[in-house]
Amino acid sequence: MIEQDKRNAIYCLYKEGMNKSRIAKELKIDRKTVQTIINQQGRMPLSDRCDKIEIDSEMLRKLYVDCEGYAERMHEKITEEEGIKIGYSTLTRKLRELEIGQKKNQRCERVEDVAGEEMQHDTTIYHRMIGDKKIRIVASILYFRYSKIRYLKFYRSFNRFKMKCFIHEALSFYKYSAKTCIIDNTNLARLIGSGKNAVLVPEMEEFSKKYGFEFVCHELNHPNRKAGNERSFYTVESNFLPGRTFKSMEDLNQQGFIWATEKMYNRPVSKTNLIPAKAFEFEKSYLVKIPEYVHPPYIFYERSCDQYGYISVDSNHYWVPGKTRFKAKVFEYGDSIKIYHERKFLIKYDLPTDGVKNELFSPKGYPKPVYQPAYRKKASKNEEKSLRAVSKEVEEYIDFATKSMGKKKHSFIRKLYGLKQKLGSPLFIKIIKRSLTYRISDIKTVENIAILLMKSENYDLPFIEIDSEYKKREAYIEGYVSDDVDLSIYDQILEENYD
Repeated sequence: MIEQDKRNAIYCLYKEGMNKSRIAKELKIDRKTVQTIINQQGRMPLSDRCDKIEIDSEMLRKLYVDCEGYAERMHEKITEEEGIKIGYSTLTRKLRELEIGQKKNQRCERVEDVAGEEMQHDTTIYHRMIGDKKIRIVASILYFRYSKIRYLKFYRSFNRFKMKCFIHEALSFYKYSAKTCIIDNTNLARLIGSGKNAVLVPEMEEFSKKYGFEFVCHELNHPNRKAGNERSFYTVESNFLPGRTFKSMEDLNQQGFIWATEKMYNRPVSKTNLIPAKAFEFEKSYLVKIPEYVHPPYIFYERSCDQYGYISVDSNHYWVPGKTRFKAKVFEYGDSIKIYHERKFLIKYDLPTDGVKNELFSPKGYPKPVYQPAYRKKASKNEEKSLRAVSKEVEEYIDFATKSMGKKKHSFIRKLYGLKQKLGSPLFIKIIKRSLTYRISDIKTVENIAILLMKSENYDLPFIEIDSEYKKREAYIEGYVSDDVDLSIYDQILEENYD
C-alpha cells in the first residue's frame, strides 16, 4: 500500500511535467503503479472490504461453555443455528481478542537478589561427540542466585535418585545451601499441581530438610523465574562445549567440574564485574551451613547369590564373600555399592565407568573367582568376527539383519555361527546370498533355506575324520557298559523337518 503523502508527491510531479518513467525510477516504484496513482489523481482508493462482522461477546462466552471449549463446534452452531456467516479463522481471532479460554499473559514476578535466599536447579539435553560416538547427555546445574556460583555435571539419563545424588554432591562441595531451591514443574520433585499450588513428593521434601532448604516450583510458562540457571546453560553451550573434545563421560565431567568450580568461579560476571568467589565468601554468613555429615542418598535392593557367589546390579555381576547362598542387601550410592548380610557389612565396590555392562567384579587383592555367574550374558564378538571373515556377502547380510535387532542381535549371531559350523563354506555363502536377496532376517527361515538347498542339490554333509583310537579312551570304556541312549526324539525331529 502506497502512503497518501507519496501519492500526492507522484501526482504533483506528473502535473509539473515529469514523465512517468522518471517518476518511477526516482521513487523506485513500478511504472504501472505510477499510472494507477495518476489515474486516481493521487487519492487513496476506497476499500471494497465488506462491513466487519460483529458478534455478541456474551453469546460467544455462552457458546464456549456449551461446546466445552471446542471452537470447531462453536463455528458450526454459529453458522448453522445462528445464521451468521463467519470464517473459522475470524472466529478464533475473536476468541483471542476477548481472551476466551486463554490464560492472561502476565508478567513474571521480579525478585531481588538477596544473599542466602535462593538457589536454582534445572536440566537440559545436549547431543555431543563422546569419544567416537555422538550420544545424548543430560546437563544438570545448581546455581546460587546472589553469588552466581554454579555446579555442573552430565548424565546419560536423569531420574529422581540422580537428582538427589547431584544436589547432595553439589551442596557437599560448597558446604552451604540457600533457603529456597527454585525448580520447574518436573515430576521428579512435584507430585501434583503447579507453581504455588504444587504439592511436592514427600520423599523429596524429607530430602531437602536434611540440607535446610525447600523446593519451590515456578509458575507454568515462566521459565525466566530461574533465569540465572537458563543463562548458565547458554554459557555451557557457548563457552564450555565448543572447541573441547571428550574421551569419555568421566573426562566430560572432570572438565565440567574444573570449568564450573575454578574457571567460572573466579571469572568476573559481565556488566557488574562481580566475582562469584568473592560474592560467595560474603554470602556464606547468610546461607545455611550443611551439617558435618549427611548420609548420602541411596537405592536399596535385595539380591540372592547364585551358586557361584555372584549378585547382579545394573547388568553387572559382583562377587560376594561367603561359603553359602543367601539373600544380600545392596545399597547403591551415587559412586559405589555396599553389600550387607544380616546387618553385617560384607564388601564395597566402586561403580564401574560409564557404559560398562555384563562385567565381573571381585575384591581388590583377592584371587579372581574361578566360576562365572549363572545368568551372565555371553557376548558374540568372536562369533561375529568369524562370520564377517567368511565373505563380503556374509558381512553385508550381518549389517542388514542386525540393524534393528537390539539385544536380540547376540542370539541371532550365535545361531548363525552354529549354522556355519554345521555346513561347508560354499553352501553357507549360497544360503546367505539367498537370504540377502529376499531380505530375510528370521533365523528359522534361514535354516529352512539351508534344508531346501541341501535337498535340491543332493548335498552331502562334509566328511569328518574320526580317530579310531577313541575306543581305547577311558571315557569310552566306562560308557561302553552303560545302557544305550534313547535317540528316537531326533528321528521325530527329522520326520517333522521332512514333512
